[in-house]
Amino acid sequence: MKKSLGPRTLAFPTPVWVVGVYDENGKPNAMTAAWAGVCCSKPPCVAVSLRPATYSYGCIVARQAFTINVPSEDRVREADYLGMASGREVNKFAQARLTPVSSTVVDAPYIQEFPLILECKLLHTLKIGLHTLFVGEILDVKADEAVLGEKGLPDIEKVKPIIFGPEIRTYHGLGPYLGRAFDIGKEIG
Repeated sequence: MKKSLGPRTLAFPTPVWVVGVYDENGKPNAMTAAWAGVCCSKPPCVAVSLRPATYSYGCIVARQAFTINVPSEDRVREADYLGMASGREVNKFAQARLTPVSSTVVDAPYIQEFPLILECKLLHTLKIGLHTLFVGEILDVKADEAVLGEKGLPDIEKVKPIIFGPEIRTYHGLGPYLGRAFDIGKEIG
């Protein structure tokens, strides 16, 4: 029997993504966001939801661009810090000892030490209650060569992305390989 838990943000997993932006003075900033995901295939787009109170919110609106930086498990402390500190008060890149790199594609920085980067131009904005959903069209994907696998694409087991447990507030790595998508289901029918 299932127990009702009421309306809550208990969808598992959610990604741990770090949004990279420039402020009005060109200072790089980054914030961790877990309310995010792929939202369209053509054009390739991701969505990330931020509260207007965050420093990055105004930066995205002003610059019409952002990057999504996917941290690996070995950068979980830095990712957590980027979600706790405010760019209004500190230089988060300096504090976390991370390197901002200027994108040549969009008006936003990315994080050199993170293995997978999505460079996005702002496509749509939708206000939803406490958060605003920003849809970014992916103009380029950058990946460290060390995380590339089959067909020259990022290998999830090499990227080692972090996932977040909403409400319980925990970070996790990925579990074991279970099978090939759009293949293992063929055994049923």
